[in-house]
Amino acid sequence: MDKVIPEEAAQTGRSWAIFWIGSLGFVLSMFYRVSTTVISPELSKDLNLTTAQLGLLSSAFFYGFALCQIPLGLALDRFGPRVVVTLFNTFAVFGALLFAVAQDLQQIFWARILMGIGMSCNLMGGLTLIAVWFPVNRFATLNGLYAGIGVLGNLLAATPLALLAHTLGWRQSFLFFAGFNALQVLGYFFIVRDRPLGQSKPLTAMINPLKGLKQVIHFSSYWIISWGTFFRYGCLMALQGLWAGPYLMNGLGMDILTTGNALLLMGLGYMVGLPLFGRISDHLVRSRKMVILPSLWGMAFLILALAFLPRGLHPAWIYLWFLVMGMASAPGQIMYSHIKELVPAEVMATSMTGVNLFTMLGAAFLMQVMGLVVEAGPQGLNHPEAFRPAWYVCVAGLSISAILYFFIPDSRILKEQSSRTPK
Repeated sequence: MDKVIPEEAAQTGRSWAIFWIGSLGFVLSMFYRVSTTVISPELSKDLNLTTAQLGLLSSAFFYGFALCQIPLGLALDRFGPRVVVTLFNTFAVFGALLFAVAQDLQQIFWARILMGIGMSCNLMGGLTLIAVWFPVNRFATLNGLYAGIGVLGNLLAATPLALLAHTLGWRQSFLFFAGFNALQVLGYFFIVRDRPLGQSKPLTAMINPLKGLKQVIHFSSYWIISWGTFFRYGCLMALQGLWAGPYLMNGLGMDILTTGNALLLMGLGYMVGLPLFGRISDHLVRSRKMVILPSLWGMAFLILALAFLPRGLHPAWIYLWFLVMGMASAPGQIMYSHIKELVPAEVMATSMTGVNLFTMLGAAFLMQVMGLVVEAGPQGLNHPEAFRPAWYVCVAGLSISAILYFFIPDSRILKEQSSRTPK
C-alpha cells in the first residue's frame, strides 16, 4: 500500500478548501445578478422608479461586470487570483451596503455597478485556481460542478430572498448579505494560495491577454456565437433578474411567494440542464450545434408563449413553464466549448473571454431595452399584454440567433473523436 505523504495530503486538503470557498463566491455572484426581481415592486415603490429605471438598475450590474473582463484577465495573470479576487469582492461588499441604504436612483445604480465590478472575477478567478490546483483530466468535471454550484445563487434570489424580504424588508436583507459577503472575502484571503507549494509562476503569466484578439475578430463564427450568447443569456437574465417578477405579480396576479417559487424552479431547471445537456453534447449526439440550435428555438417559443398566457392561470402551469424555460436556456453554456473547438489553439482563451464579454453585455442590454419598450409605468403593468413588447424583443433576437447559428460549422474535435470511435 502506498504511503500518504503529509505534504501531498495537505496540498489536496487546501485544493478542495480553495474550490469550496471560490464556489461560495460564485454563488454570491449569481445571487447578486438576479436579486432585484422578487423585490422589484418594493424597489419601485420605495424609490419611485419607472419601468425604464428598473431596467437600468438591473442592467447596471452587468455593465460593471462586462467592462472588467479584459483588464481582469491581465490582472489575474499578473498578480494572481488571491489578491485580485479579494480586492474585487471588497467592492461588492461596499456595493451591497450602499444598495441597502440607497435613497434614490443614483445611489442604488452605483451600488449595482460596484456589485458587478466586485463579482466580475469569481468565475474566471475560480477556473484559474482549478487549473493549477487540480489535474488537467479533472478540469472539465470540476468546471461543470463549479458552475452548477453557482446556480444555487439564482435559487437563493428566488423564494429564500422573497421570504427574507417579507420578514425583514429588502434593506435589512441586503445588509445581511453584505455581512455574509464580507466573511467570504476574509475566508478567501486567508485560505487561497495562487499555486501549490513548489510550483513556479507560469511563463504565460506575463503574456498580454489581448494577443490574438485581431485573429479572433476576423473569425465569422466568433461573431455568430457571440450574438447567440448575447441573446441566450441576456433573455435568461432579463427574465430571471428582473422582468419575470413584475410579469408574474402584476401581469398574472401571482403573489410574491408564488413568484419566488417560479423563479426557484427556473433556476433549478437551469442547474439541472447544465450537466445534462453537456453530457448529451459530449457523449450522446457528439455535437455542439445540434444541441444549441434546438435550445435557441425552444427558448424563443417558450418566451413568445408568455405573451398569451391568461391572467389567473393555475400556479402549477407557471411552475412547469418556468422549469422548462430554465432547462431550455442551459445548452447555451455549450457555446463556450463550441468556440474553443473551432478556433486555433493559440487563441482559445481569447475567444472564450470575448464570448463572455458579449454574454454579460447581453444581460445588461436586454434588461434595459425591455424596460424602454414596455410603455406602461409600474402601476400600469397590471395585465400580461403590457409585457408583450419585451417578449417580442427576446423572440426576435433568439430567432435571428438560431438562423445564423445554422450556418456555422460544428465542433471539429467532436467530429474527429466520433470518426475514431468503433462502430
